[in-house]
Amino acid sequence: MDRRPTRRQIVFGAAAAMAAAVLGPSAKSSAAPEAGSTEECGGRYQGYREGDRDRPYARYMADRTAPAPATVEDAYVGPALTPDAIPGFASITNDLGPVGYSSIETGYGQLADGVVFVAVRTVMPRVTAAMWDWWFGWHSTEAARYKLWHPDAHLYAALAEDRTAFDIPDRAKYVGNTTFVDEYVGPKLQQLMIGFRDPGLHGFDVPADQTVVLGRVGSAIAPVDLGWLAHQIRPFDDGAEMRSRFYLNLRGLHVPDLKQATCAVRRGASVDPADLVVGLDLARDLMLHCGQEMNHLAALLPELYAEFSS
Repeated sequence: MDRRPTRRQIVFGAAAAMAAAVLGPSAKSSAAPEAGSTEECGGRYQGYREGDRDRPYARYMADRTAPAPATVEDAYVGPALTPDAIPGFASITNDLGPVGYSSIETGYGQLADGVVFVAVRTVMPRVTAAMWDWWFGWHSTEAARYKLWHPDAHLYAALAEDRTAFDIPDRAKYVGNTTFVDEYVGPKLQQLMIGFRDPGLHGFDVPADQTVVLGRVGSAIAPVDLGWLAHQIRPFDDGAEMRSRFYLNLRGLHVPDLKQATCAVRRGASVDPADLVVGLDLARDLMLHCGQEMNHLAALLPELYAEFSS
């Protein structure tokens, strides 16, 4: 029998070892308060707390998340895409070009090399690209804001740097910044970090009336990148359309945020190596999750933006 470790076991072992080295004994300590303590970084929770109802945006809080569009629901109950039907990651800048459509706008599947693919198209009446640039700079400062997006699944949010009060363009408030989130994707709790990148520097053509939100997705605990996300928002009819793409199992390493990694562990999680390899089940759930949250927020975003963007 060949007892040599597989590539997956090597990835798992390296991630666990790096996380242990990064977090050290502080990850298991219950002392408080200290840097990375629950009191300092807050806890995750489902739904809204009583104090959340005192927020100035409380009227936008819903008890449940709106359903995904019918096209997403249909894809969810249907089969996965065949590998030869999935556009490769190298084509993403063309697939999310300023005009035209890709061969797949809604669906999920897995390429022969193991890369997982998710696509979701969401039509958004009355919405503009500028509203989404504002949202990505505004929503991650506290869990209650993040829950506006998906009240059923979103549990926690924090930023590496809170730029919401800076006198800078909305896009500059999230590009180059990192958000840390706890959320359910299907039945699985995920603790993620998303580092937002400048799409222009990655080859995207972004006209003035459009935007592309580009992010490197990784574990909030282990210093391992898991893949990429991109959301293109462009004018459509009397509003906008969002064309979302996820390519996962495209791994790399990142410099960990020690405070946020410690906070993530203190919220009750531990490094689960299985989270570092994404399969078709999670891809299918992610497609539904994306369809739900984008559809849900689009219905209230025009009013939310009008009230809080200035």
